[in-house]
Amino acid sequence: MAPSDLDLICHHRESMFRDMGSSEETLAAMRGSFREWLISHLADGTYFGFVAEDGGLPIAGVGLMAIDWPPNLRDPHASRRGYVLNMYVEPSHRRQGLARRLMERAEEELRARGIGYAILHASQSGRPLYESMGWHQTNEMAKRL
Repeated sequence: MAPSDLDLICHHRESMFRDMGSSEETLAAMRGSFREWLISHLADGTYFGFVAEDGGLPIAGVGLMAIDWPPNLRDPHASRRGYVLNMYVEPSHRRQGLARRLMERAEEELRARGIGYAILHASQSGRPLYESMGWHQTNEMAKRL
């Protein structure tokens, strides 16, 4: 991914959340702040990932980050963990193995960057794929402050 993929990533992220049932009001509230955040993270390389194309047209993508994280019981010697986000496949290209191939590529890239542990937030439709690839649910909790 490159800064030139900004519009595509924003489109994929909104489409992903729309497919998960997010309201247009919620998407509109996120739109500007995510775009601004993404501009700087694409520019400095802290947001990276892959785009799949068909005939030169983008049809799927996945974003990645290496985030600072303290050593812990799951990864006692590492100071970073991978974060997989914004996985999206255009509806016309689903059920063709694109998400699996993008995830395989994402895992390879994280390993190549020395990252041995990664997290993601799965949608209901994505969960079976991730579980089939060895991902498992954790006990993480969240709260808006």
